Amino acid sequence: MKIIIREMMAKDAKAINALSKQLGYPLSIEQTLQNINSVLQSKDHTAFVAEYENKIVGWIGAVQAIMIEVMPHCELNGLVIDEHHRGMGIGKLLIDKVRHWAKEKGNDKIGLHCNVKRTEAHLFYRHLGFTELKEQKNFVINI
Repeated sequence: MKIIIREMMAKDAKAINALSKQLGYPLSIEQTLQNINSVLQSKDHTAFVAEYENKIVGWIGAVQAIMIEVMPHCELNGLVIDEHHRGMGIGKLLIDKVRHWAKEKGNDKIGLHCNVKRTEAHLFYRHLGFTELKEQKNFVINI
């Protein structure tokens, strides 16, 4: 099984959009492309894709998080593996790629947020050595 991990490119927007919809994020392809371009232009963001048999079967996004109250660290801000390709080690490969990027940025920690309903994802992250710190609620306001 040959899985290629590479940087995300604008031409990947359609595949990224389809994968994101599997987790309930129904953006238009145009908005996905706009978001990809913004990530690619930022020195503090990165994104990678996993290709298997010339098809994108997963993606991951990360950001260099700088906050007042905690040490700078890397945060995963998206990880999706195609539902037909889960359990093949693709998620681990993508996280390893971000781990390398995060170390290059001077980080010693990677954090993430995961919906409480995604219990299989919780098991996956724990299996990779992530530890749960807390549960929280997310709020939003339209402006």
